[in-house]
Amino acid sequence: MVCFCTEGEIGMNGNPVMIVEGITDKKHITKMLAQSLEIICTHGTLGVERMEELIEDYELDYRPVYILVDEDYSGHKLREQFKEELPHATHLFINKTYREVAATPEPELARLLASNRFQIKPIYMT
Repeated sequence: MVCFCTEGEIGMNGNPVMIVEGITDKKHITKMLAQSLEIICTHGTLGVERMEELIEDYELDYRPVYILVDEDYSGHKLREQFKEELPHATHLFINKTYREVAATPEPELARLLASNRFQIKPIYMT
């Protein structure tokens, strides 16, 4: 994705990145993908300093960012942090019934990812 921007706007021309809470979430998503995607684990909520490091280290101000976190208190808190720090990020939501990304059934998660233009292995698209 290339964004032609006027002066002062952020250009989104880097590779997309997804942010999840834990390694189990990352593994659950990675096995379904039929494409390369950098997935960052936060391992819970982030302090101000860690958030700034994450944004700088991964150049998140200049890349398409997808946020996929659990539907619980810490997930909501993390999502709010990212809404403030990365207003350009796309937020993906799992069904509240499952509460956790890792507990979301594969076909459900595959549909969510596919609907956001991620390439999914056909075996998961049932």
